Amino acid sequence: MSDKTSKVSIVGAGAVGSTLAYAGLMRGFARTVALYDINTAKVEAEALDLAQGIQFMPEATVLGSSDIGVVEGSDVVVITAGAKQQPGQTRMDLAGATIGLMDKVLPPLLEVAPNAIYILVTNPVDVVTYAAIKKSGMDPSRMFGSGTALDTSRLRHQIADYCDIAVGNVHAYIAGEHGDSEVALWSSATIGGQPLVDWRGRDGEVVMTPEVRERIHHDVMRSAYTIIEGKGATNYAVGAAGARIVEAVLGDQRRIMPVSTLIDYPGVGEVCMSLPAVIGRNGIEHQAATPMDDEEKAALEASARSIKETANRFGVG
Repeated sequence: MSDKTSKVSIVGAGAVGSTLAYAGLMRGFARTVALYDINTAKVEAEALDLAQGIQFMPEATVLGSSDIGVVEGSDVVVITAGAKQQPGQTRMDLAGATIGLMDKVLPPLLEVAPNAIYILVTNPVDVVTYAAIKKSGMDPSRMFGSGTALDTSRLRHQIADYCDIAVGNVHAYIAGEHGDSEVALWSSATIGGQPLVDWRGRDGEVVMTPEVRERIHHDVMRSAYTIIEGKGATNYAVGAAGARIVEAVLGDQRRIMPVSTLIDYPGVGEVCMSLPAVIGRNGIEHQAATPMDDEEKAALEASARSIKETANRFGVG
């Protein structure tokens, strides 16, 4: 961003949107951060609260408005608005209401910010991203979902905890649906360049046994439900993940992250799902080919079919 200052707009000033703005401001991901929400009092209050902490963050301007014009000139637009997941609900239960919201919010957004990269951080993110791409006609490389970036962070945290190492030394991905059919790519996972399944602890014993891997995968998949049951919403980790994706775009970092993007899956057809991809200034620069064993390939196909079936059910498949 050498020729101009950068602007990020966040649609939705709820728990996820405001936390994403906070995480991004703390990291200094843009010179201007705009919040847009139809609730005037809420969005103005969130913007004011954030702006009054700028002394303790990298310098930025914070805007908040219920006027769509606040989004104009954005380099990146992050859509966090959507139906709130209640205790006991699956992400797919939210599909109808959130897809309907996209019908209302996308046309005015594209009118005021036609050249932005669009990132969807709203559930069920895979189906909603597919609907948004199809309804808007946007280039899929410039409109994609946060996908399993959060699930991957959860996975790496759990692995690091079990192996008693820094999370930055763990390289492992969750692919497929951001939801109940997500797939842990164990066969390509490493710790410090060593295959994860071979990692030994201080006692010399292999740590990531099949039983441990199964337990970790289950805990990762159930994390959102556990958090929602306890405090009503997930916001910190997803906000940080969303801010990190934006940072990869604006910084042209070529960072590999698993995000939900449109693919033509063999035997399934078009579907949005998460696979590791290189993220840069143009959005998704290209897919990163990640090795998988036969079991993972089968699970990924099942995940793609699950997403496709839900999209079909809501008339966007």
